[in-house]
Amino acid sequence: MTSTRCPAAHQDDPTPCDGPPAVTVLDRHNAGLDGCEHHGARLLASLEGGRVYPLPDAPEGAAIRVFKAAAELPPFLFAREA
Repeated sequence: MTSTRCPAAHQDDPTPCDGPPAVTVLDRHNAGLDGCEHHGARLLASLEGGRVYPLPDAPEGAAIRVFKAAAELPPFLFAREA
């Protein structure tokens, strides 16, 4: 994919970003990536023990939207879409 996508977008995920990076998604070991809300939710849905935090300039409610969206997604959704 192009280098203009957010860091949270998996290389096998063909979907475009839905805006600029708005959240940081951390795994259980505190390794993290910044991402748009769309890819942040997809990443969070694929992690066990993941957490999401808004970036300082994120729109209000970004982390909550990502958390709620992730709860509705299966893990590794992009692999099912291929």
